[in-house]
Amino acid sequence: MLTRKQLDLLEFIHKRVQRDGVPPSFDEMKEALDLRSKSGIHRLITALEERGFIRRLAHRARAIEIVKLPDALDKTKTFVPKVIEGDKTVAPPRAMPVEAHAIELPVMGRIAAGVPIEAISEESHKVAVPGQMLSGKGHHYALEVKGDSMIDAGINDGDIVVIRETGSADNGDIVVALVEDQEATLKRFRQQGNTIALEAANPAYETRLYRDDQVKVQGCLVGLIRSY
Repeated sequence: MLTRKQLDLLEFIHKRVQRDGVPPSFDEMKEALDLRSKSGIHRLITALEERGFIRRLAHRARAIEIVKLPDALDKTKTFVPKVIEGDKTVAPPRAMPVEAHAIELPVMGRIAAGVPIEAISEESHKVAVPGQMLSGKGHHYALEVKGDSMIDAGINDGDIVVIRETGSADNGDIVVALVEDQEATLKRFRQQGNTIALEAANPAYETRLYRDDQVKVQGCLVGLIRSY
């Protein structure tokens, strides 16, 4: 049995992963549960881990994996562990084996989560992803992450990100951005007037500002796959 606070935290983490594709920060958890310090969050996280509901990945910032959900939260019975789903437009599928919905996507090489690297357009191999991860709108592709600038968003070096191809984004979306038609990077998108900010999720990296004619959105993050 879980305490009320433990259940509230697990539900908050689950909803944020479903909505954003990444778990919340400890500060966000503290604020959501109205706790005065992060030590209380650490105790709740430890309790959830001991009971087998979550798993923390060593040496990775904000890397929390939901292993299972209690019946009170798992209403659809279609939860799939080890896959972080981030497209909030996805409708819950009917319960059936994930393998029946596996779809192969092309992995278009590596994308920089750090200093932009050369734009990538050649397929290197394919990866199978659960069909419910895809939004059903437009073309999807996958990229291997290179770098650590998005670790506070739960995106680590070597992860595979699933991207829905689109030329536009909302503020706060994590996007593949093509800078000056030469370099591609994975960053959080912000636009104010004619200025676009590409924000890292790592305090070691600065937010970079560009004119809107210098940046082209190539796609938005809808999911993430991690190998162990």
